[in-house]
This record gives sequence, C-alpha cells and structure tokens, in this order.
Amino acid sequence: MLPDVRHESRKTLLALFENWGEPLYRVDQLLQWLWPRRAASWEEMTNLPKTLRARLAETYSIGSLELARKQGSIDTTQKFLWRLHDGAFVESVLIPANPALYGDRADRHTLCVSTQVGCAYGCRFCASGLDGWKRNLAPWEIAGQILGIERWNLSQPTVVPTPQTAGESITGEVPAEATPAPAASIPPMPGQPAKPSPSQRLINNLVIMGMGEPLANYDNLLAALRSLNAPWGAHIGARKITISTSGVVPRIRQLAMEPEQFQLAISLHGATDVVRNRIMPINRKYPLAELTAACDEYVKRKERMITLEYILIDGVNDARDQVLPLSQLARRLNAKVNLIPYNKVEGLEWKRPTEERCRAFASALQATEVVTTLRIEKGHDIDAACGQLRLRTERELAAQ
Repeated sequence: MLPDVRHESRKTLLALFENWGEPLYRVDQLLQWLWPRRAASWEEMTNLPKTLRARLAETYSIGSLELARKQGSIDTTQKFLWRLHDGAFVESVLIPANPALYGDRADRHTLCVSTQVGCAYGCRFCASGLDGWKRNLAPWEIAGQILGIERWNLSQPTVVPTPQTAGESITGEVPAEATPAPAASIPPMPGQPAKPSPSQRLINNLVIMGMGEPLANYDNLLAALRSLNAPWGAHIGARKITISTSGVVPRIRQLAMEPEQFQLAISLHGATDVVRNRIMPINRKYPLAELTAACDEYVKRKERMITLEYILIDGVNDARDQVLPLSQLARRLNAKVNLIPYNKVEGLEWKRPTEERCRAFASALQATEVVTTLRIEKGHDIDAACGQLRLRTERELAAQ
C-alpha cells in the first residue's frame, strides 16, 4: 500500500518536487487541495498538470474515510461512524457551540477525535475498550476525521455555519489582513443560508478524547496534529487543540518537551488512588503521585492551565468526601475541573447521578475556589458514550 500524501510535510514535498524538476509553487497548489479544499482524489486537482498527478498517484495514495453511519440529535450534536480500509470502525463527535465547554466562546464547533480502534487501557466505565484494542490509527486517519466531516458538511443542502475561515492564525485569532471568503456565485434562495467557501473551516476546536488512549499512539498523533496545525495544513491553532490522556506519565513528560502549545486534559475521574484503582487500571502502573508530578512538569514548562476531566459516576466518585481531594489536586496544579455526568453504557453496571447530585458536587467544588464547569450534556438521543455506536454496529454485522 502506498503511503498517504498527507503524511508528508511541506519541507519534504519541496525536496521531492525539486528532485522531480517540478516548479516549487506546485507544492503549495497541492497542499491547498489536500488541506483547505480537502480533496479526496487526484482528479479533483485540476490546476496540477496531468503528468504530475500521474506521478503523484504512482508515489502516494489519498485515503478517505467511509461514512458508515451518522446519528444526529435535536440539539445538533452529530456522531459519525467511519469505516476504515480494513473494515474496522471508529467514531467522531461534532459538538455544537457551547460556552461551558472549556470556557470558549459560543461561536465554535468542536470535534472529538479518535486515535485508536478500540482501547487497551480498560477503564471500567468506558465502551471504547469493551472489545479490546485492535490497532493504532495512521496520521491520515486521525486528520481524515476532520476533513471527512467538513466534506460531509459542504455536501449538505443546508450546512452548519462556519464562523472562521482557513486563514485562522496559530493563536486562533483572525489576522487583520485576512479577508472574508468570496461569496457563492449563485445567491441562495430567500430564507436559506449561503453555502460556505470550500476553504472555510467548520471545525475550529479539536479534543483528542474519542476512542483509544491518544498518548499510546503518540508518534502518529503528533504527526497528524502538526499537519492540522501548520499554516500550510488545516491551520487550526495549537491552543484550540486539547489532548486528553488517562495518565500515560512518560508521554506526558515527552509532550511537555514538544514546541507546540497544545492543551492538556487529564481523564482523572478519581482524586484518590482508591477510586482510580477501582475504575482505571492505568492507576496501578502510574498512581496519582507520579501522574501529579508529570502534570507539574507540564504546567511549569508550558505555563498553561490544564484541565482535569471528571466523569461523575453514581456511588463511585460523586460523594462529598471526594470534593476535598479533588480540590487539593486542582489547586496544586492550578487546573480547572470539567465535570461530566456519566452516560450509561449498555452492559455495564455504572449509573449516572441525578442532576441535583451533580449540581451539588459542582457547587461544593466551586466553593473551594476551583474553576469548575459542569458539562451540560448534549446528544442524549444518540449513543452518547464514546464507542457505543461502533460496538453496536460491529455486533449487528456479526449477527448477520
């Protein structure tokens, strides 16, 4: 199988085109097709000579994910199930603008991205690892979730508005010299929105916390994120990309040494070793003392606030006696806490606390002067917990 062209950096392609005797401006034309315009075939690249396209096709592939299933909710949360080239499935979730999600402005669309088929880490409450781990996603399969959803959006009769263009800077701010994308040549019918330019971004926030443990697929993840972040790539600001981990301590330390200012979130779900040992097997290898030390190092090097993700599970970690240790940990790390009521997973024993209990926990934590958000959950009419749609689809296919 040929390597995917989106694995290559601009620097590598410049060297290749120079070796081929091609004009170097062709590299930027190619990258425009691959990233802002999200081309899925060589034939789409109409301003590249046929001879160059043929040579590229002999050297590289352009992979694309097949949309196998989509679930959408009345509040516009969308879950996408992708079929990969080997028949495996992964999920992505498009989350509508929500001012409670990491405190961002309400004009943003966030995509929750998967990094592995299945998961080997076995968190007791999670659907992603119920059938074990199968393989890592390649860089193009990680990036392809963003490109695939944006292609899907452009194909719809009525599209989701795209508040930012592909000219977004590394910090996520629109530079003063940026100009709006050209309007559609045919005006929309009265009462219908104009279709955005193909170069406009629908997705401007990424949370790497879908299926799999992101830091267990470290090299492929970083390769994908660097292309998504690069000015010649998708140009999504590094500070608009949050990498979540259940606590892979050596990789947290390694991530702290990287030059990019990616955000870090810890899937904590327990502020004591007793609780984490019960629901998260990784804690036995990297207990809280080691995890906290690695987070300390990350915070000092990056000078960025991290997020502690905390799924509230009835009778496990939602009692008032968990507030103090969680508060102490958050204050030590100068971290904010994102509380998420548990989504029921078919076949697992865990339950969601009542809304009253969730709000009481959040209020008690806020009273300790910890920055706290209680996620107002969206998507209750879809298979909300990560991995459920994939698991159900695989079992339906196996039963046929």
